Amino acid sequence: MEWILQPWPWYIAGPLIGLMVPALLLLSGKTFGVSTSFQHLGAICTPKSNLPYLKNFDRRDNNWQLVFVAGIVLGAFVGSHYLSINPVSFLPDNYYTLSGMVRLALGGLLVGFGVRYAGGCTSGHTIMGLSNLQWSSLVASISFFAGGLLLTHVLQF
Repeated sequence: MEWILQPWPWYIAGPLIGLMVPALLLLSGKTFGVSTSFQHLGAICTPKSNLPYLKNFDRRDNNWQLVFVAGIVLGAFVGSHYLSINPVSFLPDNYYTLSGMVRLALGGLLVGFGVRYAGGCTSGHTIMGLSNLQWSSLVASISFFAGGLLLTHVLQF
């Protein structure tokens, strides 16, 4: 049981994540990505919206995405609280201040804008798009990492 409480090496965790892509395609015919679940939640919360982005979204065909995201949240909780020697707190203490909350909200808005502008999230582009050899996913993935490195360097986190 000791091995499951330690972080897994990249050569085990990486292929397991990579094998999820063909498994999802073969078992369900669906592509991997998380950002569309926010579109789904928006379509559920505003069923009479006139925005084509929400109005034309097929909620019934995409219910699996909400279950998938709930599984990610549940898995992260179980992994961090029960399958770890040192449980991880949800956020560092400095994010429970007003300035921390403002930074989180601003970061969330920027990520949300970037996800829609790029046509998908890091998991969709980097895991799914690159496995399908999509040029736009390569450009988006490089941009995600370059932007993350730049902002980390500028903000000194």
